[in-house]
Amino acid sequence: MILHTTFSAPSVFSSCSSYRALRLHPFLSPKRRRSVTPRLFTVAAAAAENGVFTSPQTSKSFDFANEERIYSWWESQGYFRPNFDRGTDPFVISMPPPNVTGSLHMGHAMFVTLEDIMVRYHRMKGRPTLWVPGTDHAGIATQLVVERMLASEGIKRVDLGREEFVKRVWEWKEKYGGTITNQIKRLGASCDWNREHFTLDEQLSRAVVEAFVRLHEKGLIYQGSYMVNWSPSLQTAVSDLEVEYHEESGSLYYIKYRVAGGSKTDFLTIATTRPETLFGDVAIAVHPEDDRYSKYINRMAIVPMTYGRHVPIIADKLVEKEFGTGVLKISPGHDHNDYNLARKLGLPILNVMNKDGTLNKVGGLYCGLDRFEARKKLWADLEETGLAVKKEPHTLRVPRSQRGGEVIEPLVSKQWFVTMEPLAEKALQAVEKGDLKLIPERFDKIYNHWLSNIKDWCISRQLWWGHRIPVWYIVGKDCEEEYIVARSFEEALGKAQEKYGRDAKIYQDPDVLDTWFSSALWPFSTLGWPDESTEDFRRFYPTSMLETGHDILFFWVARMVMMGIEFTGTVPFSHIYLHGLIRDPEGRKMSKTLGNVIDPLDTIKEYGTDALRFTLALGTAGQDLNLSTERLTSNKAFTNKLWNAGKFVLQNLPSQNDASWESILMYKLLNCITYILHPDEKDEILWVPEYAVGMLNSLLLTY
Repeated sequence: MILHTTFSAPSVFSSCSSYRALRLHPFLSPKRRRSVTPRLFTVAAAAAENGVFTSPQTSKSFDFANEERIYSWWESQGYFRPNFDRGTDPFVISMPPPNVTGSLHMGHAMFVTLEDIMVRYHRMKGRPTLWVPGTDHAGIATQLVVERMLASEGIKRVDLGREEFVKRVWEWKEKYGGTITNQIKRLGASCDWNREHFTLDEQLSRAVVEAFVRLHEKGLIYQGSYMVNWSPSLQTAVSDLEVEYHEESGSLYYIKYRVAGGSKTDFLTIATTRPETLFGDVAIAVHPEDDRYSKYINRMAIVPMTYGRHVPIIADKLVEKEFGTGVLKISPGHDHNDYNLARKLGLPILNVMNKDGTLNKVGGLYCGLDRFEARKKLWADLEETGLAVKKEPHTLRVPRSQRGGEVIEPLVSKQWFVTMEPLAEKALQAVEKGDLKLIPERFDKIYNHWLSNIKDWCISRQLWWGHRIPVWYIVGKDCEEEYIVARSFEEALGKAQEKYGRDAKIYQDPDVLDTWFSSALWPFSTLGWPDESTEDFRRFYPTSMLETGHDILFFWVARMVMMGIEFTGTVPFSHIYLHGLIRDPEGRKMSKTLGNVIDPLDTIKEYGTDALRFTLALGTAGQDLNLSTERLTSNKAFTNKLWNAGKFVLQNLPSQNDASWESILMYKLLNCITYILHPDEKDEILWVPEYAVGMLNSLLLTY
């Protein structure tokens, strides 16, 4: 709307008393004199003359169909670029890069609203202000989208080969990748689009390689076979943070394990939710003080349906006597807890599953069966042989892939990892010393707890779309022992030939890096790092504020802090503002299953961008917000009142060339917000009801 447009131009009002200004009462009241130039209303008048705005004299209400035209004019005039004419201390925000595959949802609307409030506020104050936009290549999500598109054509990724498949993904990105950007513009985001980045841009890719090489040189990146979360359909490892746990109805299976050399009554009963993993059992554990089983300790048990394979019966205090039957099957190849216990006790690790979720040769007669099919057949066979005790309903906590939705399989796999403890220590100190502040402060405890108990980060993904791991192997050599980390193929080949002779040949690791690895570099890679001499890096780093949802505090925020300190020697931003989630009127999480998703674009068509943004801005930092059509309807009416107020102001202003503009423009309307937050300061001349400010209070008090 025109009031919004006028106040958002690159200059601000100042205040003094004037006869003409008094005509604008009750919006204006006289204050001290200051001298200014009539930039704001000149800009607004010029825009009106060019047909950008609807004439307030003829419109009875604000037509929000004009919003796109107004936004385009703003952008074309360069109002979103940082201006150093009035200061040198910049305010900088890096936009959380949405997935290139994404379409607008209320989470995007929330961060755009809050960040745009901060950005426009500081821009109106005259600070050089930069809001850096961009999109994320979203390795898993994008590869899934393109694979599904190819599947509809009867084409498989493996049939194309890596080079051709990646080419197809780039083609898809060029065709559809701009959708989310245009939708964010529709929300009114005043970003400097000339500085838009994509995480697979040449500059950002160079930063990713440099970060990997430096971490490896410091001994913080290593390769090894460890337990990971494996996605059988995606054929890749996923991080702990990308696994969502759901309570689902399932079954608890009770199975007899006969004691070797004993009578028919000598057996142990175990309870498991995943009987198909028994082929990977390496031991049976009981509590050392459990009298029921003490006589069996140090004997051998026979694993069912394995042609008589024996495993030791051991004692360990970690076994809970009161839980289940008090007997624990240890399958370290397919359970995180069992894996840790096996490593502590020196037990072997036996894998029974292929990477596509089918059983391998260790599964014997069940080899080749899908894990869930094998479960059904195995239970039927156990019942037939008399080794099945019972099956009862049980509520399971099922791990599912955040991206694909399938059940995750714990699997031991060779991957690349980052040692996190030394990086986390510095990130903890940043908050402790006050170099980094979280808003609201209650998230300090959550941040500290996670970093204090951090695990090493699995950064390799078995995908084709993404940043290829900068590791090369020597043809004919042991991959785990003989590899080269380099910034390019040429550098790697030179190192290989220097060490192994001029005939040495190399090939690159097929894996790509976790998408969050490149995102962790976002605040400084988008400003030119690793070249710290670039103008943008020198002027705008470190940034001022990081604003995002509290649900990615660990995915993204903490990792940016760690990487920023590691590579630049300072925190990448001084403040972190965490907003809550958008929920439906009943407080439920929005989901397609519940049918309660509110589409931002549909909302904008019906209520306008201003009404939506105003509604979202009324929430409280860190708290979830229940969104309803009633709120939107009410706030649509309120935004129209602002439009009418603008009509009143403009109808009472003199013509553009009138000499009285000098005194009128001395009224610093921007101080309306300061008046609310600092009523003891008497330099304010526009009062706005406090209820209309909402979370602006905490946002503005930060700076």
